[in-house]
Parts: sequence; C-alpha cells; structure tokens
Amino acid sequence: MSSETPTDAETACFEAGIKFGSLYHQFAGTPVSPESAPSLATAMAESIENQPHCREVTVDVRADELEAALAESTADYTELTGRFLEVEIVVDYEGCTVVTRMEMEDGYPLMRLESVRE
Repeated sequence: MSSETPTDAETACFEAGIKFGSLYHQFAGTPVSPESAPSLATAMAESIENQPHCREVTVDVRADELEAALAESTADYTELTGRFLEVEIVVDYEGCTVVTRMEMEDGYPLMRLESVRE
C-alpha cells in the first residue's frame, strides 16, 4: 500500500462519487408523481449541494419516462429510480473542478466522470 497523499484531482473525484452515492441511495424509492417531480428534483439538488466541496447539482426528472411508467399503472405515483433521472454534479476541491453525470445508457442509470479541470 502506497503512503502517497491523493492528488487534488483524485480527492475531487472521490468527493463526486460520495455525492452521487448519497443522492441515489437517499432518494431511490421515494414516491414520485408528475406533480411532485419538480419539487423532488429541487430537494434532491439542494440537499446534495449542502455537502462539502459541492459547487452545483442539477437534477432533471425525465417527465416522459415518468408518464410512460404511470400509463402502465393504476396508481397516480411510482417509486423513484435512476431511469427517471438525469443528474449533473460539479465538485470543486482546491481549484480542481470535476463534472460528473448520470443518465440512462442501454437501460441502466450510468454514473460517469465527464471532466477533470485543474
């Protein structure tokens, strides 16, 4: 095991991963409807923005996907899952800015590192 200190870029990437884990697992399963989706997206973004080094969070609920799921249901709401979300998280750590994104890819809500700028 190396005793080297992580770089600022590595720390910024780690911080971004923590934020995505918090966002996804804190809100997965939350009841969501077309009427509550905007306020839920705002609550998600604002809660994650409270975390250290988080500069910006954008959460968009995919209304078309939500409507399609509800069209197949007898209920007026469904459980929030990654298929309903598009998320961007920007972390700034010691001048290193990391942009991360989650969006559907091949039927899976894939979280990825978009860019690292020092």
